[in-house]
Amino acid sequence: MNTPDEPIFFPDGQNTIHDGIEHEPTGGKGLIDTTDTLMLLLDHQSGLFQNVKDISVAELRANATALAKLAALLKIPVITTASVPDGPNGPLMPEIHEAAPHAVYVPRKGEVSAWDNALFVKTVRGTGKKTLIIAGVWTSVCVMFPALTAKAEGYKVYAVIDASGDPSELASRTTIARFIQAGVVPISANAVICEFHRTWNRPDAAELADLYCMVSPNYRAVMESFQRAEEVAKKAMTKVSGSAAEPALKK
Repeated sequence: MNTPDEPIFFPDGQNTIHDGIEHEPTGGKGLIDTTDTLMLLLDHQSGLFQNVKDISVAELRANATALAKLAALLKIPVITTASVPDGPNGPLMPEIHEAAPHAVYVPRKGEVSAWDNALFVKTVRGTGKKTLIIAGVWTSVCVMFPALTAKAEGYKVYAVIDASGDPSELASRTTIARFIQAGVVPISANAVICEFHRTWNRPDAAELADLYCMVSPNYRAVMESFQRAEEVAKKAMTKVSGSAAEPALKK
């Protein structure tokens, strides 16, 4: 197993797992290359949340926070922005910057699309990353507009649907259809975590497991049942060892 300072993936375009065990070199060819990834968390604002109807706001916030925590854990750059935060759209949810203190906030000048803001685009380009993981509110606007433009500029773009939200399920379905037509990949927060994770043979496995519990709360029950089973097994082994030692002591 690697030490915490040793990378699991190398920036060589191969996306192969390097954890001290032999793996199939082509196993990550179609998956997200974490060494080339930038996360854009756009317009997760309190006012806009009130219009989200295709997912519960609690789930949306939990999934967006999980992405921020994932980025902080794996040192993935994050850029945030907000649409007129001093107006009815409201301020950004605080959890994102609390979970990812390294995130860079780029203020806008009234632009609806973050990609129409020159400083935002300059900040994105300045990272040198060509794979974008985007989530935001609304999906059909605040995610859609920059996603389509970035794709047209040659970026690989993933839209995290359950860390985003729309005013209706119809709007969400229409948005996903347009993403697919344009070559933007719809993805879930859980799938993003899995693609970044790739192997349990890594020193941060426990922290990654906690992220799964954020996007899929029932996974916590899986972990708890496993831990309990291990405790019972250890107690049973201790009893067996103690019983075997008793006749020897009597002799």
